[in-house]
Amino acid sequence: MNSSQISKFTRRDFIKLGGTLAAASLLAACAEDEPQTPNAGVPTLQTNIITGPTPTPPPLVSLPIIALSRMSFGIRPGDIEAFLALGNTDDERLQAYVSQQLNPDSMDNSDFETRYNAAGFETLHKTHEQLYADHIANNAYDPNDDAYWDWYSKPAYELVDATILRAVYSKKQLVEMLADFWHNHFNIFFWQDDGVPLLVSYNRDVLRKHMLGNFRQMLEAVAKHPSMLYYLNQNNSSDAGPNENFARELFELHTLGAENYLGVRDPNSVEKDANGIAIGYVDNDVYEAARCLTGWRVDDNIGGWEEGIGISGNFLYYKPWHDRFNKLVLGKYIEADQPDLKDGMDVLDLLANHPGTARHIARKLCRRFISDLPPESVVQAAAATFTEFRSAPDQLKRVMETILLSEEFKQSWGNKIKRPMEAAISMMRALNSDFTRIPSGVSWMIGMMGQPIFERRPPDGFPDVKEAWANSMSILYRWNMAVGITENWMDDEDQGTILRTDVYGQTPPEIRTAAGLADFWINRLLGRTLVDSDRAAIISVMAQEYSADELLDEDHVQYVLPAMVEVILMSPDFQWK
Repeated sequence: MNSSQISKFTRRDFIKLGGTLAAASLLAACAEDEPQTPNAGVPTLQTNIITGPTPTPPPLVSLPIIALSRMSFGIRPGDIEAFLALGNTDDERLQAYVSQQLNPDSMDNSDFETRYNAAGFETLHKTHEQLYADHIANNAYDPNDDAYWDWYSKPAYELVDATILRAVYSKKQLVEMLADFWHNHFNIFFWQDDGVPLLVSYNRDVLRKHMLGNFRQMLEAVAKHPSMLYYLNQNNSSDAGPNENFARELFELHTLGAENYLGVRDPNSVEKDANGIAIGYVDNDVYEAARCLTGWRVDDNIGGWEEGIGISGNFLYYKPWHDRFNKLVLGKYIEADQPDLKDGMDVLDLLANHPGTARHIARKLCRRFISDLPPESVVQAAAATFTEFRSAPDQLKRVMETILLSEEFKQSWGNKIKRPMEAAISMMRALNSDFTRIPSGVSWMIGMMGQPIFERRPPDGFPDVKEAWANSMSILYRWNMAVGITENWMDDEDQGTILRTDVYGQTPPEIRTAAGLADFWINRLLGRTLVDSDRAAIISVMAQEYSADELLDEDHVQYVLPAMVEVILMSPDFQWK
């Protein structure tokens, strides 16, 4: 394709060229087989996101880029400069930044709070009891009307909007990353039966409250929250028919993990540790734990047909449903007729204090913040911290400190790619996009990329490895998102919500060559340079029929600049984290 052909392109044609350049690059890079040869004459970005057995990561970048990319939803203008001001060496800066992020209450987040207050959320301030009463028990609308479902689901939809707002603008970025991590770990599907409005209190009063606290306390709060009780059918588990759904996920996902599952075996044949506790779990442990948890339900007698049950919407231990007889869990004998809740509390104690749980939680955290296949050295170090401080009120904070200050974290570049939500949020952060209430199209597009917020149906949460997201549909919708945000195509006119990005206004007026514009936006969006071949491809997109160092007129800059920015956003380098 020659320059005269390029000059005849329409605006949409040129966007397609950029999309072909970036998306073809990513798809080839993510493929497990041989990359396809790109169309002749079209500049291509170097491809190095691959999923084969011997990945070729990009060159190691500076520690500020690693820290800001891993502990936040993306680098905003000024973040690197603020990080560099935290000390005289990278180690000092990392120590200071980690300390800052792990003590979020000490941070000035007033700019975000002003924006949050201006968003006018109507339901997010409500207590758990108010959410249940207003949106479930006393919903005055006809259940057959759309108004009923609009009011019923309003808190959850507002939570989605607030989650995006926090991820883009809050300075407490590690808090937001951990809120996302723990929701995936203790996953609840948005549309789980009976308790959709309660997602607000689950997010606020369980996950956010305990994310830097004590795991055992978090585990109990999860187990008692109506959202989880409804989602995994614990609400109807009785001695007449124990439901094992919650008990199974409690073992398999929430604590010990599949790595400590020993299969279908006689529990008496399982090796015990020095304290007489089984080194792993078998199916019988799940069944026995389900019996221990019978009677754990919700106080939700809306129909008025259950004697002795109210309508507070809170956790309720209903003794008539509890299996009172003896049980055997992980080698521990649990006596019959223990005090109320004691059977279930014993199970939670056993699981929260088990070495297998320490390893499983440590591995998942290291996978999120370091690598899809984290080094065993840092996993063991984090697990040791988890165990040493298992009774401490700041146990999880100490575990995060161990991970984030490790040598493995500092050398971790090139082993993770952004998941869809991270990709979308990082685009808005990098572009300094402006909104108060996010247009609904943004969350819809994140869903089309494969990660609808709070809408993972299975209890395992969204996957956290690059293979899960290296598919054509997810990548092509990333391109659509990049175009929509950069081109200001995401407004929701019906709701009156606006998302604005001004790439032209953020570009210094003295820079008007293709090479200069490419270098400015490469550094702005990536915080670093590109290899020569990739830089040349970006310059080619901006220059079209002009030379790299030729002065460009304003019409050309205004017309082409957004497309060049979009290509950088879709480059493999922007997807790494």
